Amino acid sequence: MAAHIRMNMSQLPMTTEREILTLAQWLSPAFPIGAFAYSHGLEAAIHCGAIASGEELSHWLTDILQHGSGRNDCILLRAAYACEDAVAMTHINDMALAFASSSERRMEQSLQGAAFCKTTDAIWGGEGASYVYPVAVGVAAARLKIDVTLTAAMYLHAVISNLISAAMRLMALGQTEGQGILAALTTQCDETAKMTADATLDDLQSTAFMVDIAAMHHETLQPRIFRT
Repeated sequence: MAAHIRMNMSQLPMTTEREILTLAQWLSPAFPIGAFAYSHGLEAAIHCGAIASGEELSHWLTDILQHGSGRNDCILLRAAYACEDAVAMTHINDMALAFASSSERRMEQSLQGAAFCKTTDAIWGGEGASYVYPVAVGVAAARLKIDVTLTAAMYLHAVISNLISAAMRLMALGQTEGQGILAALTTQCDETAKMTADATLDDLQSTAFMVDIAAMHHETLQPRIFRT
């Protein structure tokens, strides 16, 4: 059945509209990677009072996009997209794991990536390998020749959307305010995707220290709702 689906998909023209729709499917909350179960350390930050308002949440997410894992994920996604060598791809994936700030963040990236690879391989074809989430998205986008900057921007938008959804379950944040924050950060998602166009693995770094520390604190947080 999977082979039949892959054959049919390969026969469809990959127009710009189809690229957008394919990315919308991959990065939808309905895509089975379990993203709803992870808060990226946000639960610990809200629990300790570091985030208590929509404005503070917006600043926190902006730091992720500009100085933390959001920027790094774009670099990793782009590196995976451009890579055609299996050994080099392993190196990229290892770098992604090395830059996970805690054991829970490593788990978050690995499990979501494995689930993404499993589903995309079954429908769009693949080599059966398992990569961390941003690397997996880059590999899949390259396979279908989807624009890498569009992929990176929509990937960031999906990550931020998921974190805002988590915040709505953790604090007094209404749906309208949450969507307002997401709309305001859309431009930043696009800018971060474009700013990393010439970046290499040597440019990986994180100065979003509070975000990383929150992810570490979450490992011992009790009680808790999210896995990270």
